[in-house]
Amino acid sequence: MTARREAGPDALTFTERGRRQQLIEATIDLISTRGYPATSLSAIAERAGLSKAAVLYHFSSKDNLTRAALEQVMEQFRAHVGERVARAAGPRDAIVAYVRAMIGYQQAHRRQVRVITEMLLDDEGGTRLKTPGSHDTHGRWQALAALLTEGQEAGAFREFDVQVVALAIGGAIDGVIAHWLVHPDLDLDAAAAELEEFTLSAIEPRA
Repeated sequence: MTARREAGPDALTFTERGRRQQLIEATIDLISTRGYPATSLSAIAERAGLSKAAVLYHFSSKDNLTRAALEQVMEQFRAHVGERVARAAGPRDAIVAYVRAMIGYQQAHRRQVRVITEMLLDDEGGTRLKTPGSHDTHGRWQALAALLTEGQEAGAFREFDVQVVALAIGGAIDGVIAHWLVHPDLDLDAAAAELEEFTLSAIEPRA
């Protein structure tokens, strides 16, 4: 079986889309349980019940397949947060919704969180970022900065550097999640409440 030419989603048949999704799900399962380095094309093929040639037909390399898996996870993550922020009544509620949704999604999707951390960490020990700042890809801090700017313009928040504060809030969320992944007994609901207070104290007007 020859490798298929990379094509957009609209060019795929129903069966091809189904096979690609099957392979992405198998990849997510393996990365979340075995880690990125141990997730080979052969292992993915075995988990999906397909041949290695079939994997290469749909995705020409491990990098292409794992990137597709990461992109799907990030897209679902963004949609989850975006939907909840969009329902907020005002700037303050939008920031609270953002913090709660960031924690809530990761609490309910531990497997997907593992994919994000495995894909963005150095293979040697998994303790260093492959590229500094790569944990904040996909316009994440920019989206939060936009919410903070809207709040400032509405007079709901004090004046501050929105980029720095967005990065600080994101870093606080990442730190809590990183601890929870290693120590699953951490009460994430209580942590989310603390992060909400931490965030509001940083952005609301001071007496």
